[in-house]
Amino acid sequence: MTDIDWNDYSVETQAIRAGHQRTHEGEHSMSIYMTSSYVFNSAEEAALRFSRQQPGNIYSRFTNPTVDTFQKRLALMEQGDRCLAFASGMAAIMAIGMSLLKAGDHVVCSRSVFGNTVLTFENYFAKFGVTTTFVELSNLDAWAAEIQPNTQLLFVETPSNPLMELVDIRGLADIAHQQDCLLVVDNVFCTPIMQKPLALGADIVVHSATKYIDGHGRGVGGAVIASEEIIEQSIYPYLRTGGATMSAFNAWVFLSGLETLAVRMKAHCDSAFELAKWLEQQPAVEKVHYPGLESHAQHELARQQQSHFGGVVSFELKGGKEQAWKLINATQMLSITANLGDVKSTITHPASTTHGRLAPEVRLQAGIKESLVRVSVGLENIDDIKQDLLYGLIL
Repeated sequence: MTDIDWNDYSVETQAIRAGHQRTHEGEHSMSIYMTSSYVFNSAEEAALRFSRQQPGNIYSRFTNPTVDTFQKRLALMEQGDRCLAFASGMAAIMAIGMSLLKAGDHVVCSRSVFGNTVLTFENYFAKFGVTTTFVELSNLDAWAAEIQPNTQLLFVETPSNPLMELVDIRGLADIAHQQDCLLVVDNVFCTPIMQKPLALGADIVVHSATKYIDGHGRGVGGAVIASEEIIEQSIYPYLRTGGATMSAFNAWVFLSGLETLAVRMKAHCDSAFELAKWLEQQPAVEKVHYPGLESHAQHELARQQQSHFGGVVSFELKGGKEQAWKLINATQMLSITANLGDVKSTITHPASTTHGRLAPEVRLQAGIKESLVRVSVGLENIDDIKQDLLYGLIL
């Protein structure tokens, strides 16, 4: 299998077979290499490995065969040169900042990103003299207006968490490159099955593998995909030194998740679309946020740059926070948890969980109201999901 060019194959096939080099044992499933270190045949070979004059494993903080297979597979699926795996999605975002930013640099970031992403820029990168301006995700003019001579990165999550807002990736990439900036896209909601930001002009893609890539709520991990130049010159040295490493076991878990990603994403999207249409008909619901609906402001953009509309639905209830909590507490089957992308449907109140550490005015600027509920639609029967929500909707 080592002589196969996996670029000639579809993303569904890549997700199942790419990157695996069988050992002399002939294993059909990927092995877990649970080792911290590797033995060299001689002092000379060790020196060549450590100086990177000879390829091969050195230490599992930055070289491990199981992790390497996951990296190769995800890079192919995202149509990128190279991928590096990290201990979590937030560790991956931290790696981008620590690798590519320095004191005096500036970042333009969407207001509509995960709460901890906001805090990473505001509370931690700011300590090292990096400033961040937050803008409306879909407004390309606002992005262009906020770019400064010292701006290095534009950072977006599209679709966004939790309002499922979008930005024109190709249009934003053009703006970034005109000003010699790099565009970073968090692709966690779409995965490479639904959207390929690098093909649309983005420079870096970041993932929380904890979500759909795993798909079963088992492990925590992250990934960065970019050009060979960006990875080799900037991000790999940070990983090797900083050590925010994905474990071999978690990489093995995520490889298993990738094998079923395509079929799971289609099922998630089909059920989420049906749920979104059903929620629009419920008297207790004020507004539904889902790109598949014609009522969504970026519905046509979603049709252009995504193959499906996603597995997450958020909606606002009449009655504010009290009604939102009543609905959540009335569910009997759905899991009350802030995680998403699981085969099990989950429900949460973003204003008090995923975005709860943000100041109230910051949440409002991002459109996250107290009445908002987010559902990550799993693979249960869609009628059972509707019924579970109905208990709270008719209270």
